[in-house]
Amino acid sequence: MNNPYGEEAPLVDPADLPNWIVEEDDNLLIINKPGWLVCHPSKNGPMSSLVGVVREYTGAEKLHLVARLDRETSGLVIFAKRPSVARKFQMAIQNRIVKKAYIALVEGEFSEPIHVDLPIARRRKGGGPVIVKSEVSYDRSSQDAVTDYIPLVSKNGYTLCRVEPETGRKHQIRVHAEHLQHRVVGDKIYGPDETLYIEFIEKGWTDRLAAALPIQRQALHCYRYDFEFHEGTVSFTAPLQADILDFCLSHMELSLDVMNELCP
Repeated sequence: MNNPYGEEAPLVDPADLPNWIVEEDDNLLIINKPGWLVCHPSKNGPMSSLVGVVREYTGAEKLHLVARLDRETSGLVIFAKRPSVARKFQMAIQNRIVKKAYIALVEGEFSEPIHVDLPIARRRKGGGPVIVKSEVSYDRSSQDAVTDYIPLVSKNGYTLCRVEPETGRKHQIRVHAEHLQHRVVGDKIYGPDETLYIEFIEKGWTDRLAAALPIQRQALHCYRYDFEFHEGTVSFTAPLQADILDFCLSHMELSLDVMNELCP
């Protein structure tokens, strides 16, 4: 595959999809999405998005995406094959009977868990060049947001942590990380210079981005879901993607226990 962060994202090879499947049965298809692929269909045809590729794989005319991820966030994406199943899992998310855990590599070192309870709002017009950026704010439009950052390994200027958001605000983990001055490594919007995001959208991966960002995408991975239904808990786990894992292995020392947790 060519650089997936080039000016044009590559099309998916359908032969790769089976390697991304975490679990599949008559009701659900659980995918460990790579961090360069959008979820929703784009103008470049079905092979340019996860939904398009999964539709081709299953032959289903309609698929139900229970929860999506940003393009550069890897990890668990849940598809339901029937409307009733989709409704069950979507209502679980809406009613907050699901626990989510992410793995994030952030800048700076800390050794104790950090609890953040700060509201988030879309940044006001004129606040900066990237209009999709959010921020910690007490504006009337702000929404409550709660995030826990639990360090797993902290070394050489980085901390690998498990992140447990209690709420589901847009960009919540990245906004709170920026506020803490522990920005998610590789983040183009909430990282060292938000104009990097504009340059990436216009030109793809450039020398300036390579000089500013140690990894080509935000080091954020949707790691685990625990749906706490009345009849019992249903859990899914997605092993950490290779790009984040390789960076950690080359810059930090990961214990066997951490490796076993990240790559079950």
